[in-house]
Amino acid sequence: MDSQHVPGVDDALRTAAADAAGPPLGRPMTDLRAGRGTGLRRPRLAFAAGDVVVVSGLPGSGKSTLIRRVVPARDGRGRPVRTIDAQDVREAWERWLPSWLPYAVYRPGVRAAHYARLGRALRSGDSVVVHDCGANGWVRRWAARWCTRRRGRRLHLLLMDVPPRQALQGQVLRGRTVPPRAFARHRRAIGRLVAGAEAGRLPGGCASVVLLDRAAAAALRAIAFDRPSAGRPGGTE
Repeated sequence: MDSQHVPGVDDALRTAAADAAGPPLGRPMTDLRAGRGTGLRRPRLAFAAGDVVVVSGLPGSGKSTLIRRVVPARDGRGRPVRTIDAQDVREAWERWLPSWLPYAVYRPGVRAAHYARLGRALRSGDSVVVHDCGANGWVRRWAARWCTRRRGRRLHLLLMDVPPRQALQGQVLRGRTVPPRAFARHRRAIGRLVAGAEAGRLPGGCASVVLLDRAAAAALRAIAFDRPSAGRPGGTE
């Protein structure tokens, strides 16, 4: 798979490390969707150690799969990269709760535990990757506030632009579907984020946005946290 050429994705990913690191190293918005890039052999996105990356997209778009596949255990400083995914919390609770108990009963507890984990990760100063459905803009704003409190730390958005039909198929494959009304709310939220990125408007507090579709996500091999911090010079991949 590493040797497979993905037209329209590979070359764009070669410059995406600089683009994703924010305006000092490149453009604040990078579009890696099929047909919009220029091509690369070893796709890799690089951010500064200590930065926060939020991965957003429709439920079933492949966010958890992408995070588990490309996020390293440690950053360029040798410190852990923390991945924050509510599904990890849910699965942990499911292991010790009775199987007959509906998720709706303990969902508030899962969400509280998830946000507590996120708070601890942000306070730690470690590099952080956050799984986010995109419907709750306050999560990004919260992370952005923590970044501004720590000089040189930045918030980046990796935005999965996947057609609703594909996302629904992804939900079926993972065996966990989202109610139609909730899915419609996610569609509206992600649609606004994608439209804003295409128009060059970054969500509040974000230093950069990287747009991905399924082809670009499949071509991506790694997300690294090994670039110089904001304000210091850095090169491209």
